[in-house]
Amino acid sequence: MVMESNISLDLSHTDLGYSGRVVLRDVSLTIQTGEIVCLLGPNGVGKTTLFKTILGFIKPLAGMITIGGTDISRFSPKDFARLVAYVPQLHHSPFPYTVRDVVLFGRTVHLDLFASPGKKDRDIADSCLELLKITHLAERAFSELSGGERQMVIIARALTQEARFIILDEPTSNLDYGNQVRIIRKIGELRKQSVGILMATHTPDHAFMIGSKVVVIDQGSLFCCGKPDTTLTPDTLRQIYGVEVQVFDTPHNGICSRKVCAPVMESDSDNFFQHKTIR
Repeated sequence: MVMESNISLDLSHTDLGYSGRVVLRDVSLTIQTGEIVCLLGPNGVGKTTLFKTILGFIKPLAGMITIGGTDISRFSPKDFARLVAYVPQLHHSPFPYTVRDVVLFGRTVHLDLFASPGKKDRDIADSCLELLKITHLAERAFSELSGGERQMVIIARALTQEARFIILDEPTSNLDYGNQVRIIRKIGELRKQSVGILMATHTPDHAFMIGSKVVVIDQGSLFCCGKPDTTLTPDTLRQIYGVEVQVFDTPHNGICSRKVCAPVMESDSDNFFQHKTIR
């Protein structure tokens, strides 16, 4: 299901907020298909406002948001859903749908009213299950799955939608460590599908794991944007989260592979600051 043509989702000098109250000011951001952008920032800084605006639930107070050069307000809801898919933090189904049925729901944006999914739709759903290696769950009831399994299914549904961009709102929240790693690995692999991904996370390590572009929001604006290695520095993390954090290179077989973050605990503080002073 690799898409051929590349397009971009662009925010150009946008002010975002509610009823005239600006939450984020002068936001300019580009997300390309085939690119992963990790969005970080403290609670209440405006990440949800940004998502709601991109998804069309609220209108920008100033500026514009375009996909492939077209203002998103010009798309019908159905056409927009063919371009942008959304994966929430948690998803519960009151009905005992099978996993295959839940994933197949992603095809509704490509169907006429009252039309039923055909063979092509089912083949696409099955290929997305296979892509995420969850085919073995296909006949299981979605309501019986673990949190990590459910999240993988909802990502498969978004892929079945064949949208060019996927917005993920803290996809690893409430998951155990193993499932967090599995989800992040799969998200990292999705860039091969020429899908543009905007992912909110509270864990800077996720950006290092994926090797994505990072956007940091703080105090009502974009604080910084760039590659994780140059953007997620101890100074930046202290500024936005208010805690001391060390950033280490992690060797793998004697070769520096990627960086990790380690918060400085009170018992470590004296050594930490002494080390900084010596350097």
